[in-house]
Amino acid sequence: MADSLDSLDNRSADRRLQVETHGLDVIGDAERKGTPRTLFWPWFGANVSILGLSYGAFALGFGISFWQALAAGVIGIVFSFLLCGFIAVAGKRGSAPTMVLSRATYGVRGNRLPSVISWVLTVGWETVLTALATMATATVFGRLGWGGGTETKVVALIVVGALIVVGGVMGFDLIMRLQTVITVVTAVLTVVYIALVADHIHWHTVSAVPAGSAQEFIGALVFMMTGFGLGWVNAAADYSRYLPRASSSRGVIGWTTFGASVAPLLLLVFGLLLAGSSGDLSKAIAVDPIGALTTILPTWFLVPFAVVAVLGLVGGAVLDIYSSGLALLSAGLRVPRYLAALVDGVLMIAGSVYIVFFTDNFLGQFIGFLTTLGVPVAAWCGIMLADLALRRRDYDEGDLFRPHGRYGDVPLRPLLLTLVATVLGWGLVTNSAASWLDWQGYLLDPFGLGGKTGAWAYANLGVLVALALGFLGTLALDRSRVRVQERQDMSPTASEEVVSA
Repeated sequence: MADSLDSLDNRSADRRLQVETHGLDVIGDAERKGTPRTLFWPWFGANVSILGLSYGAFALGFGISFWQALAAGVIGIVFSFLLCGFIAVAGKRGSAPTMVLSRATYGVRGNRLPSVISWVLTVGWETVLTALATMATATVFGRLGWGGGTETKVVALIVVGALIVVGGVMGFDLIMRLQTVITVVTAVLTVVYIALVADHIHWHTVSAVPAGSAQEFIGALVFMMTGFGLGWVNAAADYSRYLPRASSSRGVIGWTTFGASVAPLLLLVFGLLLAGSSGDLSKAIAVDPIGALTTILPTWFLVPFAVVAVLGLVGGAVLDIYSSGLALLSAGLRVPRYLAALVDGVLMIAGSVYIVFFTDNFLGQFIGFLTTLGVPVAAWCGIMLADLALRRRDYDEGDLFRPHGRYGDVPLRPLLLTLVATVLGWGLVTNSAASWLDWQGYLLDPFGLGGKTGAWAYANLGVLVALALGFLGTLALDRSRVRVQERQDMSPTASEEVVSA
């Protein structure tokens, strides 16, 4: 923690806490500070949410045993956050936001397509986290007899939304300070929560949960990937871009992966034990993932629980709204970064109102959202990783903003590869709990996988297929293109305004 605090103190010495003026521009050498170790704090703070406990019930909901769910969780969480670590290296090498660095593959204007997808994903995530924090607050107030109805939800939504929007609008410096505080407070209170409810675990009940099929195991694995690391890959370079260019790439990968994974892994284990011990609790979590966890708490700890729940969710949502604002700018909106974050905040609150007041099937809609957007994001991730692996030199920062530079304007090959991977991916996933997504799974029958009601219907192979196709397709097709780009001399650095020239 000392490294993080020292880094923040150094930043404070240089300038007061104020609204960040950086948008899509490259971070100058004078502002690139810290070490890879400082990445632990924002990633840990964003993923220490008590929501991690609920993933135990989500995983068991696939019809698998404790050991299968544990294996799916460990592999899915660590592997997906390792992808974030690799993409975070791009931020150190290019000192620009993730969805600007993506232009090296997709072209300056061609990159607007993945930017829009990234924007929708991050706005969706911040909306879900805000809604969960609101519902958890209302549940706690209801148990305390302080109300818990519409009025409480409205006030909670306003307070939670305001915290998230302020953090997103203020930007990097405030987020780094908030995440350090959130990390410490939520970590301590989460340990207390675990100690208080440990007597609700019954190993004989957990161990008696029957094992599921290989297809059900794969479905849980993919869900873990989309629920954790694949929900962050499109923002993974947004914080490493402030590190000095000479920072260790291995350190960036390691601290990003470790910081993001350690809390979800510990929470998942305990969540599996709790959900496996009580079928009623597991079903309640599907309706109110955070609030259901209060039903096994003593009354005196309800207020501290509300604090840990809200802070943990806010920690994730603040990173999301910051990155969603950057993605919106990369998609072509010509406003200052803080106004983009404010626009996203308005959409976030509107979406939260729908979830809190008008829907009663949270889990089904949540899985549908993650899986549907997980397919094109996985395709983008595979393409981005392969492009990064092919490069031997740092990005040309100036040409990231020039439509006629080395990276091109709208190169068709990566766009077509993304489209093909997405079409194939959507044909191999299903979302029966979300009626608006019943069109998916159209390739399961032609490929001999049993159709939409067969054994492979809920394995969600489409996410893995999109990831692999994007990665392998780029390695096979773009090697010569990258070599041509890297043979050119570096150009003068440009700002984001060049895009519209």
